[in-house]
Amino acid sequence: MSEHLELATFAGGCFWCMVQPFDEIPGIENIVSGYSGGHVENPTYEDVKSGRSGHYEVVQITYNPLKFTYERLLELYWPQIDPTDDGGQFQDRGESYRTAIFYHNMHQKELAEKTKADITDSGRFNKPIVTKILPAKPFYPAEDYHQDFYKKSPKEYKEDREKSGRDEFINNNWK
Repeated sequence: MSEHLELATFAGGCFWCMVQPFDEIPGIENIVSGYSGGHVENPTYEDVKSGRSGHYEVVQITYNPLKFTYERLLELYWPQIDPTDDGGQFQDRGESYRTAIFYHNMHQKELAEKTKADITDSGRFNKPIVTKILPAKPFYPAEDYHQDFYKKSPKEYKEDREKSGRDEFINNNWK
């Protein structure tokens, strides 16, 4: 009997920082850094970074919902981002670094909207929650050197992450 697998797609700024929080968790089968939400087919990193393609940097997660639910994925996703910043994330600025949840079915859409409303209602942030909830668009894997970057280049990843301000924001706003 084969396992039933589903996809989840999240934009949270630089995709390098969005892999590790989801990696090596039972029920999460695969995480691919890539691009989605734009209008150019098969974009390159340069196309996306320039803002000409309209894509977000995303991670696409293949998961087994019987072992790790979409609700739990959302619980991991939200505390990785500043959901009030529509100009990018931390040191990474521009459209490709904005936040979004790309839903693959109506159940995902409903859960994403509910968690967004819960965060809004919580009063945790003084500014509006601007993370978009959008229908899934074609996904294009990023170049090989972007995949599992935190494992391939741990020193560069650590330096970039420390410089970004992401961890400081998470510690100050999500604990």
